[in-house]
Amino acid sequence: MRKVFQIDVSNKTRDRQIDSIKNEIRKYIKREKSKKLPEEFNSWFFDCKFGQTLELAKEISFADIIKSVDLANSENYPSFYLEIISRPVFKEKKLSVDEEILED
Repeated sequence: MRKVFQIDVSNKTRDRQIDSIKNEIRKYIKREKSKKLPEEFNSWFFDCKFGQTLELAKEISFADIIKSVDLANSENYPSFYLEIISRPVFKEKKLSVDEEILED
């Protein structure tokens, strides 16, 4: 998803538009996570960028997406750019405490 979201829309209140944007983002992430992973991969990773415009966009962590939308609202941005690109990754399984003791 590479998109410029308009916050100031003539027929909606600002808060309602922010809720709509957050819902669209969550639906996109859910849809991407439900896609079938290629072989040799076990998880999805999301590369994210956020900024008032495409040129001003900076990398952000996946956990900060909704916080960034709230920031745009509190800073009274008329619009903002958000980029979320999914890519498959292989994550090593973390050992539990019991498994670590058994290995020693």
